[in-house]
Amino acid sequence: MATYVTLVNFTEQGARNIKDTIKRADAAKQAGAAVGVKIREILWTQGQYDIVIISESDDEIAANAMILNAVKGGNIRTQVMRAFTAAEMQKIIDKVQ
Repeated sequence: MATYVTLVNFTEQGARNIKDTIKRADAAKQAGAAVGVKIREILWTQGQYDIVIISESDDEIAANAMILNAVKGGNIRTQVMRAFTAAEMQKIIDKVQ
């Protein structure tokens, strides 16, 4: 499975509706599961980003669609990064000439 790290910032609307953030996170987990994306962790953070999400998916299209569905609600903006385990990184390094 491919791992993704998603950095999230609340929009003004999301900040106004902050009391619903845990409900929205639970809904995101359910929506992800429905399309084959496993959200391993949702962490609320201090600093530049408000939330960090760690997820996994075998289907890149489903992973992107899940994020777009979350963003269209207007409560968050995201930055998604593909992440690699040590074993995956070793395969990449093995191909470096």
